[in-house]
Order: sequence, then structure tokens, then C-alpha cells
Amino acid sequence: MPITQAMVLAAGLGTRLRPITDTMPKPLVPIAGKAMIDYALDALADAGVTRAAVNVHHFADQMEKHLQAYPRMEICISDERDALLNSGGGLVKGLKLLQPDLTYVMNADLFWVGERPGERTNLQRLADFFNQSDMDMALLCVPIDRTTGHNGKKDFQLAADGRLSRYKEGGDNPVVYAGAIVLHSSLLDRAPAEPFNLNIYFDEAIGQGRLFGLIMDGQWITVGTPEALPAAEDVIARSVAEA
Repeated sequence: MPITQAMVLAAGLGTRLRPITDTMPKPLVPIAGKAMIDYALDALADAGVTRAAVNVHHFADQMEKHLQAYPRMEICISDERDALLNSGGGLVKGLKLLQPDLTYVMNADLFWVGERPGERTNLQRLADFFNQSDMDMALLCVPIDRTTGHNGKKDFQLAADGRLSRYKEGGDNPVVYAGAIVLHSSLLDRAPAEPFNLNIYFDEAIGQGRLFGLIMDGQWITVGTPEALPAAEDVIARSVAEA
């Protein structure tokens, strides 16, 4: 069964992208002529999502105007103008705008290009991979040699059976978290309403052997600073030329 709803985490301040983010929110920074968040929204739409909650804070009015015009799905706003709730708290609040069901969770500022034409998309493959009886969450992951703009940090180790653990120096099969999750919304039913980092849930799932990862297709892109923009646009241009 396809997953038709998503939560997009888009409320961050984007401080490392200053001065660009002195006048606009990071998710609206244009990359190759397209707002950063639209890469994530398009990936969700391509995977069959019809409704998404998106949290807003920094330049929230700009975000709302842009999201109202997005044509490919219904978007509801999770308003964090008064106070940021961090990744965990923001997810908890946003999920209340969706149905109790399987859900994609995506960061608005991390995306990829170069999926294989005619095959299941990365998000569809992640949905196929997720098994609630064995997993709390399934994370989309990428080897570090297929990242652009990344700081070199290795997030997890991926075991042969797909289980993830925190990366330890010298460990086998290091991967980077690619910013997309499949989970059932009930996982957060007892989560606190105040700000907290979603890493708490990653670590709890690791402790129970219930955090799994799937390697994505294509090239993963992050744009953390203005200096990272040209590299991102070069990768996108090459991907378009090769398509």
C-alpha cells in the first residue's frame, strides 16, 4: 500500500546560509532555479503523497505563500512562529494534522538527484522496505562518496541485515542519514509536546534493534553554506544532462 502523507521539517533558521537567509527562509533558497523545499516536495509527490504537513518559523509568511501555490499535493501548515520545537517536537505537532498512519518524514533542505528512470523511487523503495513488526523507523541512507556539500561526518553503520547503529571510528559500512524516514505516526503517540531532538528516538530504536536503513540511489545533496551552492548546481546540471 502506498504512503500518501508526509511531514516536512522546514522550520530551521538556516544560520550557516547567511547572508542569504537574512531575507528568506532556507527552504526557499533557489538551487538551479528551484526552491530547495520543492526538491523534497516533488520527491514526495512522485512517491504518491497527496497531503503533507510542513512546519514554518523563519520568514513564515514567505513559506506559507510559497506552499499555498505548490500544485502537486495538499499542504497544511504546522505553525511554529511562536517557538521552535526542534525536530522531535516539530514532528509531534505536525503529525496531529495528518491521519494516524504510515508517514514519510523529510527534511526540507536535503535532497537527491539521479534516481533510475522507470524504477521505484527512493521513497517508494523505503516504503516497500519498512516493516512495522520489526522496525520503529526506516531511514534513507547514502554512502559518503555519493554526497555533495556534506561535512564528512558518518552518522551510522549499516549491518548486513539492514540494522543501523551509531558510527564508531573504524566501523564497517559507514553511511550518512539522507533526511528521509518512514514510520508509523503511533510511534510518537507518547512523545513530549515540548522541543526535543528526534535523535532520542533514533537511539531508543537502536537500543531495541529496531532502527533500519536503506541505501538510496543517485547523488545526495546538502547546501549548508553559500559556498556550497555552485557544487550543488553542478551536480544537478550533470544529472539533467545525463537523463
